[in-house]
Amino acid sequence: MARAAPDGRLNMAPLPMEERLFRIEARQEMEGLVARYAHGADRRNDPAIMRPLFHADATWSAEGFATFHGAAAIARGLARIAAEQVLWSIHYMVAPHVEFMEDARSARCRWYLWELSTMAGDSGPEDRWLGGWYDSLTIYEEEEWKFTSVKLDLRVQGVATPPWAIKKAFAP
Repeated sequence: MARAAPDGRLNMAPLPMEERLFRIEARQEMEGLVARYAHGADRRNDPAIMRPLFHADATWSAEGFATFHGAAAIARGLARIAAEQVLWSIHYMVAPHVEFMEDARSARCRWYLWELSTMAGDSGPEDRWLGGWYDSLTIYEEEEWKFTSVKLDLRVQGVATPPWAIKKAFAP
């Protein structure tokens, strides 16, 4: 299995079977982490779903929204954003890309976002679409992967015309 050397060249030295299996399972677990993040986000950033996804010292940021430090503050802050700004949403998290750090117990995970939402506006709720990507760092501790950093980089957004015809709340 090829590995990237610090200078970017591929190192073709094979990894032991156990390490290869760990990395395969880790990629699947990080895809699950991203999916659980979307699940919580679509349930109005439910703190019971969101908080366990983050390391105690994690950070979350999105320009135009906020920056939060610590798992508890992230869970509270995201729930507040859902209550005050993002009134309804459906997140499509696409193509998670995992890059392991040298220790393979930490990694960078990036994925695309396509989101349909209803946002609070000055003249009332407004249906919108958003697109961008997430850039995150993860760590493997106590037999699970958690986010240590999540940055949302919105690249495009607009008003949905005509507005969404059906918007069902997601069950917990």
